[in-house]
Amino acid sequence: MLSRLEFAGKAVLVTGAASGLARAVALKLAALGADLCIVDLNAAALDATANDARSLGCAVEPVATDLARPENCILAVDRAIARFGRLDALCNIAGVLSFSPFTQVTAAQLHTTLAVNFSAPFFLSQAAIPHLLATNGAIVNVASAAAFIGEAYLAAYAASKAALVSLTKSLAMEYAKTSLRVSAVAPGGMETGMGAEIGGFKGDLDVGLIQRYSGLRGRVSVDDVAEMIALLASEQSGAFHGGCVHMDAGISAG
Repeated sequence: MLSRLEFAGKAVLVTGAASGLARAVALKLAALGADLCIVDLNAAALDATANDARSLGCAVEPVATDLARPENCILAVDRAIARFGRLDALCNIAGVLSFSPFTQVTAAQLHTTLAVNFSAPFFLSQAAIPHLLATNGAIVNVASAAAFIGEAYLAAYAASKAALVSLTKSLAMEYAKTSLRVSAVAPGGMETGMGAEIGGFKGDLDVGLIQRYSGLRGRVSVDDVAEMIALLASEQSGAFHGGCVHMDAGISAG
């Protein structure tokens, strides 16, 4: 069980923190004593998360920017270091999902999906690693069950998350002789705005294909996934390096 002392005096960068899982992670870390640099494109919602985190007693540096642009990934890390002088964990949670029949996926949708879900974690990690090495820190990437099984109407999203899992493994190998810890979490569908994207799609689709990856146990708890991400970001995660924790209520089991 993580205690409030676990993150005292430490700084964590959380992307996508305006809503959903990343907001839950930010507030979980704030409650555990971490100072936060939180990043999202939605400035108003990001400020709301920042205010809620401050009410839990932590210092917060909100950065409203578009992580689809590599220079903004570097900016976010620079802002964290300028504010806190250190970085102990990077939680790459920001993501986008475009639910669409494959032949209707546009070039713009594909570009955005890859840029936010894969390129942003790539460039954020590049910028953060020198600082994380100095603090024996951690990178936690949020992948998806879609990285491990075929999911109809989610080809671009699934491919981006599979790439993120591969990046996790490659970084783990490259930094195996250092103190850096790199891991990933692969949730199934959660009760978030992104999760609602699938349920709200009104196009021509085969519901039976969607049910194949909907799972028999319902949605995954956001709080459970946030708890795991906080653990992986903490010093208690020494045994986690290069792996991906499946939290999909059995969807990827068969």
